[in-house]
Amino acid sequence: MMHSEALSIFRPEPATLTLRFLVLSGASVMCVASAIDPLRAANRVAGREAFAWSLASPDGAPAITTCGLPVAVAGPFEPAAPCDALVAIGGFGTRIEAAPPLVAGFRRAARTARAVGGVEAGTWLLGRAGLLAGRRATTHWEDLEDFAAAFPDTEVAPDRYVVDGAVFTAGGASPVFDLMLHLVRARLGMAVALDVASVFVYDQARAATDAQPLVSLGRLDGYDPRLAQAVRLMESHLDRPLAVAAIARRVGTSTRTLETGFARAIGATPGAYYLRLRLNAARRLVLDTAEPMTEIAARTGFSSAAAFSRAFARAFGRAPSRMRRG
Repeated sequence: MMHSEALSIFRPEPATLTLRFLVLSGASVMCVASAIDPLRAANRVAGREAFAWSLASPDGAPAITTCGLPVAVAGPFEPAAPCDALVAIGGFGTRIEAAPPLVAGFRRAARTARAVGGVEAGTWLLGRAGLLAGRRATTHWEDLEDFAAAFPDTEVAPDRYVVDGAVFTAGGASPVFDLMLHLVRARLGMAVALDVASVFVYDQARAATDAQPLVSLGRLDGYDPRLAQAVRLMESHLDRPLAVAAIARRVGTSTRTLETGFARAIGATPGAYYLRLRLNAARRLVLDTAEPMTEIAARTGFSSAAAFSRAFARAFGRAPSRMRRG
């Protein structure tokens, strides 16, 4: 148990823990499932109702997830409804779509809950409600920089999940699964948590404080750790790209060996993969933010907006300005 969890819901308790999930349209269905299904499995493994939960949406209509699947809810979000833990699950639109009445209602509901949580972009709702001031928190890695700028009184961490006293936040579907396993382990013990992980054939190999990767490496770590290290170097230097030779030196190999490894494992040269990584980051900024193209070009390592536009159009078939207009 972390020191910050001593008086939180992350401790052994015999009573049923009640959770209320506010699911916002635009959330990932995987985030919803990863938040709820471990609790369902824990009840089955424990043979009792250790956790109880309900789902709500802002207006009571099914929340439409990013893949188009609706999530059925019990009704509209009611700030006065009691619960032990109040959790917001949101997608990238949450930062824009959280209307003032919803923010005020969430703030009011949080006052009576023992704990409050944010999953992926649901953390924006906590921030807008003033629940993260002076606290440590995380959100999805794509949003970390903008989130830190929006909430300068919050210590924003790139961790998979963060528990800071009565507030917990998770960066995405896999991190919230880790977080819920941690909750199960804290309340019901390691044996139950391991059984829950086994239900999903899930191998929890990451710690809460592990940084969220821009690229999920899958089995690349085991295939060749030097390739994994090279990719990590690339993703941490998007704005000022490193030369391939410099990357090779840092990972302790030759340029030729690095190129051979990339060709065998990824099917591309290191330079081509690096460019792809930068352009994919740029596309997310084009589609998910209103940042000027000159700023996006600088953040993704292009010398000018014109050079960025040409490379973007070659990769995606449309100039970034046209893609933003739809």
